[in-house]
Amino acid sequence: MTDRPAVEGGTPIRPKDRFLVFGAPAIGEAEIAGVVDSLRRRWIGTGPKAHQFEKAFAAYKGGAHAVAVGSCTAALHLSMLALGVGAGDEVITTTMTFCSTVNSIIHAGATPVLADCDRETMNITAATIAGKITPRTKAILIVHFAGRSCEMDDIVGLARSRGLLLIEDCAHAIETTYHGIPAGRFGDIGCFSFYVTKNITTGEGGMVLTEDEQVANRIKMLALHGMSRDAWNRFSDAGYRHYEVVEVGFKYNMTDMQAAIGLEQIKRIDTLWQRRAQVWRAYTEAFADLPCTLPPDPAPETRHAYHLYTPRLDLARLSVSRDRILAALTAENIGVGVHYLPVHGHPYYQRLFQGRNDVFPNADDIGARTLSLPLSGDLDDQAVDDVCRAFRRLLTYYRA
Repeated sequence: MTDRPAVEGGTPIRPKDRFLVFGAPAIGEAEIAGVVDSLRRRWIGTGPKAHQFEKAFAAYKGGAHAVAVGSCTAALHLSMLALGVGAGDEVITTTMTFCSTVNSIIHAGATPVLADCDRETMNITAATIAGKITPRTKAILIVHFAGRSCEMDDIVGLARSRGLLLIEDCAHAIETTYHGIPAGRFGDIGCFSFYVTKNITTGEGGMVLTEDEQVANRIKMLALHGMSRDAWNRFSDAGYRHYEVVEVGFKYNMTDMQAAIGLEQIKRIDTLWQRRAQVWRAYTEAFADLPCTLPPDPAPETRHAYHLYTPRLDLARLSVSRDRILAALTAENIGVGVHYLPVHGHPYYQRLFQGRNDVFPNADDIGARTLSLPLSGDLDDQAVDDVCRAFRRLLTYYRA
């Protein structure tokens, strides 16, 4: 007899009191102790630990300059400003992304221009970018989707040949490499996220990576009100130092309590990555015969960050919609996500782009059929088995 899903009256795979939260971070005692240490030292704003985290992250990525900020959104916004992107400029980016990618362009006063993605990798490509370039194009803002690198040889070649700035949204791609080069080091600036669901977390937080010292210094200044000296330099044991406001800046700095978590997380980055790789492989093996398209294997000579596991449902072979599967997984007490509803489908951007006749067939297909399953370095074997059983139960039961 077919295994009946919980949403149809069956027994949930997991009990309610053990609901598997999607994207729950891997927080250990070392992270807790680091935050407590910051509290005991009474340095809870931007201070020595934020600076240590910047150095540790730059060393991990092999980059020259890292600037810790309050979010990846802040990193993207400040990158636009530091590179001189503003009113009258166009910035090409993918429609298959979170809204903050596009919002950062708008906040800088520039005009976002959306491009479609590849249907299999879900990444923007040089081909989809090229058709969007106009005389007003100043920059390309790419997103390494789900932890898989974009095809950077083609994109870097296009940007250089057309004299365009290149910014990398690496929110999904902390560990990602392409032909031996880390994500975030191909363009003028790389932007990273340490949001609670990311591969390593500071709760909230982001980082800017650049080889240009002047760009790094301007981002650091803009991130804290446009002041010439940040809080650590003003109040360190060297004594108080006067500051000057040299630009109208923002309150985008990272605190030491956040950095205390990040300093411990980055020590475990490879261990957490290895666990996510194990979970990824377990899913791929368990779901091979189900009516869905699984994420493609990592490309040769690359390192996948394994940030999201995003099966694309074969709705022609299922009797229910993607959203019904989402509800059914929740009823099994398995947390799920959607990455993403394409930017151009949201009401605000529909109004913003009104009158344009752009089409995004690949992103539309992905947005209607894709869901994200739990993928965390903190998942134990039982949780992985429960996800596998729940997803298999649903796609077998609802197979058309």
